[in-house]
Amino acid sequence: MAYRVQDMTWEEVEERIRECPAAVVPLGSTEQHGYHLPLGTDTYLAETLADMVSEKSGALVYPGIHFSYSWSWRDRTGTVAVRQQILQETLKDVARSVERYGIRALVFLNGHEANGSTMKYAVREIQDETDVKVLGMFYPGLSEIYEKYMETPTWGGMFHACEFETSLMLAARADFVHMDRARAEYPPKLDFYGMDNTSIGDLSISGTYGDPTKATKEKGEKMLEEFSGNIAELIAKALDR
Repeated sequence: MAYRVQDMTWEEVEERIRECPAAVVPLGSTEQHGYHLPLGTDTYLAETLADMVSEKSGALVYPGIHFSYSWSWRDRTGTVAVRQQILQETLKDVARSVERYGIRALVFLNGHEANGSTMKYAVREIQDETDVKVLGMFYPGLSEIYEKYMETPTWGGMFHACEFETSLMLAARADFVHMDRARAEYPPKLDFYGMDNTSIGDLSISGTYGDPTKATKEKGEKMLEEFSGNIAELIAKALDR
């Protein structure tokens, strides 16, 4: 079973911490994911992985953070973007909170690539203030696992609503996936991309970067199993178990 904090009493949480003083915070987004995936894709995937990690490790799972740094898609309907510094301070406050009652290892489990820098700097800064081992993760072992299971290339190393994310969603929340609407798109890069404020939201028509038509539930299940195993192992190392 997954140990979800929001489903437990404070005494049950206290008992779980005595058994395993680790916690996972899923970090996602609310942003468009093409014609075929829901705006909660990143959060659903992070929450699904967190539950699997909890089952393997005994770690607590906190509610997912649904609003994050989504500047690139800020003009697409439904997207909510939070400034980097706000999210960074939120993550640091989470670490300060859980330290007070005995958490020794805290994992920010990120399902939204654009949160990477924010998460990295939050971890660096808060680690100067706390003895809690704070880890920021984005699909540990991604390169090898992607190479093993994916048939299609990324868009310059980036993925969004593609074969990878769609396969994971078919395994995690197939009820929200509309494969009949999936469209492959590899937008051309502009000359100044990565140098100015041109965003991926300016380049893609569908909101997809990659080819979701090759996605399958089986691929997603295998990848989730490997990712969750990798994360559980890292938590054990953080707790010296």
